[in-house]
Amino acid sequence: MADAMSSPPMPLPGSTSHERPNIGILLRTPVQEVVRRVSAGLADAGFDDLRPAHTAVFQHIKAEGSRLTDLADRAQITKQSMGYLVDYLEQRGYLERRPDPTDRRASLVCLTNRGWDQIRTALAIIASIEEEWGRALGIHRVEELRVLLTELGRISKPA
Repeated sequence: MADAMSSPPMPLPGSTSHERPNIGILLRTPVQEVVRRVSAGLADAGFDDLRPAHTAVFQHIKAEGSRLTDLADRAQITKQSMGYLVDYLEQRGYLERRPDPTDRRASLVCLTNRGWDQIRTALAIIASIEEEWGRALGIHRVEELRVLLTELGRISKPA
């Protein structure tokens, strides 16, 4: 049996150092850069009590409000984890719970004015990132990437 220590280390197939990294790795770097820049921009704009984990709420909440269970399902996290995030954001004035007009037993998680301000600020930061990438890569290529990622998202959704 060959000793694993005697052979030269080789990159794992598909890993970051491999000659052909896998798609997940290639997607990770731009996503991490967007998260980093949005977090920094939000902090600079006065939303310094937010963390990247809170995007699980802001990315999935509907304009008219969402039930906690729906938010958790869309974010693919437990109801308890979503409840923790919503509690934190509610305590800091980003969200409020309102009675659900379609079901007296349920409540809707809704954005407050501060929550809407944060959404608008985050979207402006993302737009500036997209403009920068458009200048670097070409607007048509960035739009093509958007189309391809949209298609991938559509075919990758669980049934």
